[in-house]
Amino acid sequence: MSLLSDLVNLDLSDSTEKIIAEYIWIGGSGLDIRSKARTLSGPVSDPSELPKWNYDGSSTGQAPGKDSEVILHPQAIFRDPFRRGNNILVVCDAYTPAGEPIPTNKRHAAAKIFNHPEVSAEVPWYGIEQEYTLLQKDIKWPIGWPIGGFPGPQGPYYCGVGVDKAFGRDIVDAHYKACLYAGVNISGINGEVMPGQWEFQVGPSVGISAGDELWVARYILERITEIAGVALSFDPKPIQGDWNGAGAHTNYSTKSMRNEGGYEVIKKAIQKLEYRHEKHIAAYGEGNERRLTGRHETADINTFSWGVANRGASVRVGRDTEKEGKGYFEDRRPASNMDPYVVTSMIAETTILWKP
Repeated sequence: MSLLSDLVNLDLSDSTEKIIAEYIWIGGSGLDIRSKARTLSGPVSDPSELPKWNYDGSSTGQAPGKDSEVILHPQAIFRDPFRRGNNILVVCDAYTPAGEPIPTNKRHAAAKIFNHPEVSAEVPWYGIEQEYTLLQKDIKWPIGWPIGGFPGPQGPYYCGVGVDKAFGRDIVDAHYKACLYAGVNISGINGEVMPGQWEFQVGPSVGISAGDELWVARYILERITEIAGVALSFDPKPIQGDWNGAGAHTNYSTKSMRNEGGYEVIKKAIQKLEYRHEKHIAAYGEGNERRLTGRHETADINTFSWGVANRGASVRVGRDTEKEGKGYFEDRRPASNMDPYVVTSMIAETTILWKP
């Protein structure tokens, strides 16, 4: 096994200029992450220098067998924390051979919104709080929980320290450092309210890059849990009962919100979100009705609300934002399994482009 480990960690830079590019895309379920690797003749720093590639869409639920070719368009490059050196991770989106985005390509529509002059002028910032649950591989039960049983009630686990409170910290820290190495703008991590559940934050990121960075951070986490022999869940309510669910709270601001008088802009934006509450909820993740119950730091899924420092509201405004009269707000409705391309672009579209 030591020889295998040596070969896995082999530094290629002394023997060849060639590099390995891992192309990453989103599969047919909208949440499954796929990837495959190819050799390139030398280092690459811009996605436009990378070749397009194809894959069998009939094996990912994205094309029929009789016309199965789907084309990958490279969109963003990150350093590869697994192979290291000049090797790279490449975030791609998917198109038909005729150049049309396939139905599961949510990045294409998001990019159109972020490239709109009114949106780009506002320089939208996002900070996404990605919650997730680590599960025992064979029984799909949270790590640290007794098999067939339950731990003590919630309370000591949030940001907890100790062998009986924090389960999986080695995975979490490995992911944190791997994201920093890759160039993901990861801003922090913490243990969550339910034991075995954790959170990482990506941002502040501008526009479409928020989605790119969250997807590659999810990919890196999937790879690390694969190595650790632990299952990863983005289910918004992995355990029924008196346990917190998992969300992807999305913090948001525009240039106008960050400038003097921004609090009034924020309140108008929140009012727009209220008008389109049902539309947003429909796009904010599968199974979210199991999470948004009005309990466990959530608002009821059918009722829009907002408040200052209120974690039981649909939208929360921070005390500092209220005090300074400018800043950002937090949309607490997105589920942990949401598509960040959909959520970030929809918030921008509603608050900047939509004219009620």
